[in-house]
Amino acid sequence: TNMEGVLLKWTNYFSGWQPRWFVLDNGILSYFKSQEDINNGCKGSIKMAVCDIAVHATDMLRLDLTIPGEQYYYVKASSPQDRQSWLVALGSSKAAFSEASVVKKHADFVPDVIKTKQSELRLYCDLLMQQVHSVKQMASKSDGTLDSEKMKESASLIVATCDTFIVTLDDCMKLISNAPVFESAHHL
Repeated sequence: TNMEGVLLKWTNYFSGWQPRWFVLDNGILSYFKSQEDINNGCKGSIKMAVCDIAVHATDMLRLDLTIPGEQYYYVKASSPQDRQSWLVALGSSKAAFSEASVVKKHADFVPDVIKTKQSELRLYCDLLMQQVHSVKQMASKSDGTLDSEKMKESASLIVATCDTFIVTLDDCMKLISNAPVFESAHHL
């Protein structure tokens, strides 16, 4: 899944969040100072196959990309919908490139593909929980008012997350059903 656009990237405590142009292409997320700056080379890149993707616990716009002990990108999208698009693109890219490298190696690595799918499911599950929580908050406002436009927006995000979750879960089930079954060493 290829995608490009502006995300705010955490730079440092002095400069804070800065707009950067991000490009996801062939399993690599690269960023540039701006869209106009693409020809001057990227400022940095991260390989999705080895990257952990996490939704931020409280910030509905933020997502964290990390290679444990090596590299981290904290980025914010312009809206929850934009973050959703990026999460799906990044998650799909991670899954696709992780699977491709595993399939090339050997069939014995099916558990690795399943682990990758599990981490993708965990990401969508976290996202779903966050989205449901925001709907619950809207529904339990003390003044009893309900912003129907915001509720529609939130509902469409939940639907999109559920659809992605179901496709990924289906992939998982196919992998598991095609995985070799190992005989137990403990025969009765």
